[in-house]
Parts: sequence; structure tokens; C-alpha cells
Amino acid sequence: MTARKRYALVGTGGRAAFFYTAIVEDFKETSDLVAFCDVNQTRMDYANAKIAPFGVGPLPTYKSEDFERMIKEVKPDIVIVTTVDRTHHTYIIRAMELGCDVISEKPMTVDEEKCQEILDAVKRTGQNLRVTFNYRYSPHNTKIRELIVDGAIGDVTSVHFEWMLNTKHGADYFRRWHRDKRNSGGLLVHKSTHHFDLVNFWLGTQPATVFALGDLMFYGRENAEKRGVTEFYSRSHGSEHAKNDPFALHMQENEQLKAMYLDAEKEDGYFRDQSVFGDGINIEDTMGVMVKYRSNAILTYNLFAYSPWEGFRVNFNGTKGRIEMEVVEASYVNSGGDQALEGAVKGKKITVYPMFDAPYEIHVAESKGGHGGGDPVLLNDLFGKPDYDRFNRAASHVDGAMSILTGIAGNRSIKTGLPVKVSELVQF
Repeated sequence: MTARKRYALVGTGGRAAFFYTAIVEDFKETSDLVAFCDVNQTRMDYANAKIAPFGVGPLPTYKSEDFERMIKEVKPDIVIVTTVDRTHHTYIIRAMELGCDVISEKPMTVDEEKCQEILDAVKRTGQNLRVTFNYRYSPHNTKIRELIVDGAIGDVTSVHFEWMLNTKHGADYFRRWHRDKRNSGGLLVHKSTHHFDLVNFWLGTQPATVFALGDLMFYGRENAEKRGVTEFYSRSHGSEHAKNDPFALHMQENEQLKAMYLDAEKEDGYFRDQSVFGDGINIEDTMGVMVKYRSNAILTYNLFAYSPWEGFRVNFNGTKGRIEMEVVEASYVNSGGDQALEGAVKGKKITVYPMFDAPYEIHVAESKGGHGGGDPVLLNDLFGKPDYDRFNRAASHVDGAMSILTGIAGNRSIKTGLPVKVSELVQF
């Protein structure tokens, strides 16, 4: 019989509810949620209110400066880290040093120095670190891995991957703390970590050399001025100009956003609804990346955050044929509604083109839950009793590092105009 695990969660913002509600609702037999930690008491109180209908809590809450005291008092087996990206390494490392295993939201961290610190801590402490990549578990993405492993197109030689974030979801990264690259590593780290991990997972390889170009070409005040915009505001709440702006976020109209952020501002001064056409944005919204992998496959990748539709296209060329996949996803705003809508699939098509035979379509049934039904499988893998997984979708700290190192190398390449060797960034 599997022993019950005790979980403490640090960082009760937008992604946290995905984990803590699952523990108290679906995994009561295997898991106990024992504490919350955050910089903001209002958000921790809201988290306690969210779990109360399940007969749990209120759990003890600890401010971030009391993180170590929390570990010593509630004695969790595993710490779940869902804080601002730039602080992931702080809590990951200290939790492992205090004898806990860790589950980290992606990205594992934001730059090569922090990544090296985490790798060193794993080696030094011997603790286990898992990184959560929902997209690996989406049925259509798992099917691509299956097709490649089973040799449907031979050895993969090149991949063309285009990801579109629309003007609802994509814009949201430019309202929040993500707009400062120091916090998020930019979208090449924060968002593309999913996509680069998928390529690593699909091909069963790791990145070797990265070259990238990118710029802020749509969001930000300067770009808006070039398009003739003359009315500006710093944040939506209380602004007359924001009332007719389709890019504005009106938190007072959404119960969850109001409770988690608008009502919590008095404690930490964090504004969740900043104008996407304001000053101070230093991340890119348009990026192109080329990657050479250890397998010798080549990736061409594009990400932009102001598309009319949400989803992605990916094409694989191999020695025996080609696979094409297009997925249309539902749009969403983080914490703005039903968690199951995040990455929900509205349409998809997978076509295999054998070298000398007729093309055929692959039909993949979607399951309930976010990310095309991948979220419930991931959660069971983390907190339940997982079945044997032929495709080894559970991601380790090495997987977490390899996904962000592509983006970190891309950021360095954008800055220098030069290709970057991933092996020169960190040592395993």
C-alpha cells in the first residue's frame, strides 16, 4: 500500500489552484494538503476558501519569509512551487536542502545561473524534482510520440513548429509580471518551455545549438503609437480609456480575479491588469528560433502573441515520410474561468504521409479536462496511482532544464546575434 504524501504549496497565484484543488477533491486517498505559503495573505485566505467546500482546512498559512518555519512545523514530504518564475529556484533549493522532494510548475527557472544552482542542489541533496509539463499528456501529443517511436516516418530529420497565442491569451502575458523578463525569462522561457519540451519528448533527444531572433513588435506603447493610438492608461481598473479597449482586463467583473488580485493589491501593490500598450515591457512578442539537436534533427520554431486564433501547427519530416498536425485551442485568461478550458482543444487534425504510400489521418479521441484531457492524467501521475507509462511522460529536473535551456540560449542569441551552444550554459 502506497504511503500517503503530505504536500505544502508555495505561491497561491493563478496556477496554484490547479494543484491544490486536485489534491483535496480527487486525491484524498493518497494525498494530504498541509499548508500554504505566499507573499500575500489575501490570496492564501482565498485558497483556504476554495478548499473549504471539500471539507479541508483552513490550513495554516505562512508568509514567504517564514517558508523554512513552515517546513519545520508541518513537515511536508513534497513542496509544490507555483510562485513567480524568478523565485522558483529559491524555494526548490531550500525545500530540497530541508529534506523535501519538489514539484515545480514550469518553467523550472528563468536563466542559466539559477538552473545551475538547481542542478547542483539536486546532486547535493539527492532529493527528487518533478517539473509539470501538461502538454506531454495531451492525447494528440502522446500520439505523435507513439508514431515517431514506432517508426511511422523513420528517423526525424527536421521539424517546423508554429505556435499562435491569440489577442486574449497572448495579451495576458503583457498585463502581468511576465512582461518583465527578469521575472519570467520572456516568452521563450515562460511559454516556449512547453513547446521545446514537446520537441525533446517527441524526438527523444536534447538541444545542442540554438540561434534566435525576436522583438517587441505589437504590444508596448511605442508600437501602439506607430499604429495611431492616442489614448493610453497604466491599468484598466478605474480608467475611462480602458472601458472601450478590447485588450483591457476588467477584474471587478470576474469574481475569481477580483478575489485573488484586485482585493489583494493593498498588501503587495501588484497590478494584474496593466495596459498591454504601456511602457516598461521588455519581453518579445514575436520570435523565431532554429535549433540543432543531438540527434542531428533541425527545428524551425515561431511564436507570436497577437494571433486571431489560438493553437499550433507542427510538421515532422523523416527518412520514411512526413507527419502534419494542426490543433486549435480554446482561448482563456489565467484564473479568469474554468480551469478545464486551459488548452482545451476545439479542433485537431493529424495526417501521416508515407514516402511511397497514400496519406492517412490519425484519429485521436480527446478526454475531459484541460490541455485536451492531459491535465487529469498529469495530476494522477503526480498525486494518484499512476499506471505504467510506455512513453515516460513524467518529467525530471533534467527534462525541466533541457526545455528552458533552449529558451535561455535563444534569449542570449537574440541579445548577441550569435548561435549558442547549450552545453556551454550549464554543467550536469
